[in-house]
Amino acid sequence: MPGETDLETLLESMHPVVREGDYVYALWPHGKLLEGDIEAAVREAEGLTVVLRRDEADRLGLHYDFVAAWITLQIHSALEAVGLTAAVSSALTHAGISCNVLAGFHHDHLLVPAAEAGRALDVLRLLGRGIVLRDEQPEDRPAILALAAKAFSVSPVTGEPVQGTPVEVGLLRELFECDEYIPNLSIVAEIAGEVVGHVISTRAWVGDLELLGLGPIAVEPTLQRRGIGSALMRETTLRATAAGERGIALLGSTSYYPRFGYVPAATVGVAPPDAAWGDHFQLLRLPAWPDGVRGTFRYAAPFERL
Repeated sequence: MPGETDLETLLESMHPVVREGDYVYALWPHGKLLEGDIEAAVREAEGLTVVLRRDEADRLGLHYDFVAAWITLQIHSALEAVGLTAAVSSALTHAGISCNVLAGFHHDHLLVPAAEAGRALDVLRLLGRGIVLRDEQPEDRPAILALAAKAFSVSPVTGEPVQGTPVEVGLLRELFECDEYIPNLSIVAEIAGEVVGHVISTRAWVGDLELLGLGPIAVEPTLQRRGIGSALMRETTLRATAAGERGIALLGSTSYYPRFGYVPAATVGVAPPDAAWGDHFQLLRLPAWPDGVRGTFRYAAPFERL
């Protein structure tokens, strides 16, 4: 059966699966006959590179540095197919995940850092639905503002149409330029190069403790309830955790945000800027959350001018 060449079909049908165990790259000793369970090998002028399970490399006494998870894309891709490797590599690059690609006769195989296996699978599954998450760039801002205008054309509080430009549009303009802006926590979701989702988190505080304030978050109205907002929420949590942030606060639905681990902020010692917000003001404690936090939350300066 011939392999698939259509890029859209390849991406929709990747079905990435992680092989059991850790894998490593090692340089095979010069002049030594091959032995053991070698999964892949590449002959170079400098020597023979082998890929094998970590425990097998240890048994053979081979030196290695990079420890990887092995992900197989289960679609039967043709060797002459164009674009799959580029699309996969680009999506993982935007997520900050290194990737080494091995092409087999039937499938493509990705070796990513072992600790990033779960996140890499999430990125690939989103890519299979045509969604790529990446850092916001200055040239994205007109599209993001237009997206926010559509997403907030109906008030999330009253459910009524908004007259004029939604306040979230002006807020975003100011957040992009304020001192509390954090570049890699302004995240875009795109499909076929079009911005269809955006979330931003900016510096905030409780007393002298630095936290994050999340919002606004916007998704193209015609694409809502398709997992784009959830993907942006999870990506924010992953990036904030990796950066050593302590916690993230937001004002929003008490039925939607708890699925991402948010709880009423008052239950963990953090009071909302406005007491009327009640349980709608929520907080996610990250692994670096310290004990004994008490105080009132303070958003980035642009929020204070609303």
